[in-house]
Amino acid sequence: MKQSHITFTLSLVLVALLLVAFENRKDAKPIPETIMQKDSLLRHVVLFKFKPETSQENIKKVEEAFTALPSKIPQIVGYEWGLNNSPEGLNDGFTHCFFLTFKSEEDRAIYLPHPDHKAFGEVLGPHLGGVLVVDYWAK
Repeated sequence: MKQSHITFTLSLVLVALLLVAFENRKDAKPIPETIMQKDSLLRHVVLFKFKPETSQENIKKVEEAFTALPSKIPQIVGYEWGLNNSPEGLNDGFTHCFFLTFKSEEDRAIYLPHPDHKAFGEVLGPHLGGVLVVDYWAK
């Protein structure tokens, strides 16, 4: 066989395989789009690490001040917190995780500049060694 005949035959085989693949795709179930449901919740995850010189007493003050926020800011509809206890050693010095829930972005927008949230920042500020915040809509 000539080289051009082999190339032409291989091209036909490739086209046939692609047609079969696309034909089978018609029967495949469509990939669902990510849609935010009306009952989805907005999560606000905050991780702190403290300066090495921060005393346990001052860390406790920060914990108590953050824990008081849900009673002062009604837009916070869920709250929990805890200390890192992962055995993986990948926390990069972050020790505290605070997990807040909001019903809407509007509620979060009220929380962020809220005077009680700002007052908490004043308690935290002198001791903060680092912060990481991630917000997401729960799926």
